[in-house]
Amino acid sequence: MSDITADTHVSPNSGEDRIARDRKTIRLWLYAICLLILAMVVVGGATRLTESGLSITEWKPIHGVIPPLSVAEWEEELEKYRQIPEYQLINKGMSLEEFKVIFWWEWSHRLLGRLIGVAFFVPMVWFWARGRVEPWLKPWLVAGLALGGLQGFIGWWMVASGLVDRVDVSQYRLATHLTLACLIFAYLFGLARYLAFAPVRRDAAARPHPLSLLAALLVAAVFIQIFLGGLVAGLKAGHSFNTWPLMDGALVPSGLWMMSPVWLNHFESVLTVQFQHRIAAYVVVALAVAVFWVIARRADTRHLRGAALAAAGALVAQMTIGIATLVGQIPFGLALLHQGFAVVVVAVVMELWCRARFRRQAGA
Repeated sequence: MSDITADTHVSPNSGEDRIARDRKTIRLWLYAICLLILAMVVVGGATRLTESGLSITEWKPIHGVIPPLSVAEWEEELEKYRQIPEYQLINKGMSLEEFKVIFWWEWSHRLLGRLIGVAFFVPMVWFWARGRVEPWLKPWLVAGLALGGLQGFIGWWMVASGLVDRVDVSQYRLATHLTLACLIFAYLFGLARYLAFAPVRRDAAARPHPLSLLAALLVAAVFIQIFLGGLVAGLKAGHSFNTWPLMDGALVPSGLWMMSPVWLNHFESVLTVQFQHRIAAYVVVALAVAVFWVIARRADTRHLRGAALAAAGALVAQMTIGIATLVGQIPFGLALLHQGFAVVVVAVVMELWCRARFRRQAGA
């Protein structure tokens, strides 16, 4: 996506020119971290789809970087896996070679998480030490680092839920883990876009467009849908009711709220969880189209129209991928595309919100 820039009337080698150069460098670094997070979400999806997430039964943030290097070490890891319910009830008798396949997926997922941490922390310290981080930006970067640490803890919290008394991870924790990953992506992407949009002069404040609240509503709706999708993934609800537009032979299937208390259906009923994910998809797409329609009709929204059209198009594409994934009974490639493209949707709706929220005043 191209940056929106304005004439800041800075002279060569001025302080403002240096700030502009530093912002561009930091912005590119944040974009690179966002790409790594996208890769992390895709690898995490593959780990889930191959049912590899419980293959490593310990959390060793430092020592865990080194995989088993001998037959004895591999046997030790397999023996740890044999102690958990997933092996005993589902994978009993798994060979060492079969175990290696699921181990490498989970190990790669964790290694990528560590790589993201290093790729964020080391450049941040370097920029900071060289005086290239503006004072106002420092707490925002520290908060980003803290969110990454929290995500690592949430990841282990999720895995731990599947090591005792159940053969998979909690759908609540999986949905939280996925949603937080997308939130961190949005946070860093939004920060990078602010560095592109905001004027260097602190007295030339950005003025939000009135429609920024509508764009924020669309962003919030997308995150709610991502959480609901996490519940679907956690319950493996996509493996049931593989027809569209009808579900179990009806537009509104019977038996949606059979559990007691009723609220439990929205989190633990396969039927209800999938149905609400479908309905939420229709709502989010309709909202995106409505946002584009409102923006297209106004004379003062030229800087928003392209982003609004991209948001509507991305959400229609994501719904189409989701339908194809469901009807195809969750083929690996389509399911992985559906999860990864959710992050692309986050980027597109965040771009729309940033363009509305950080619009500069005329002449700034």
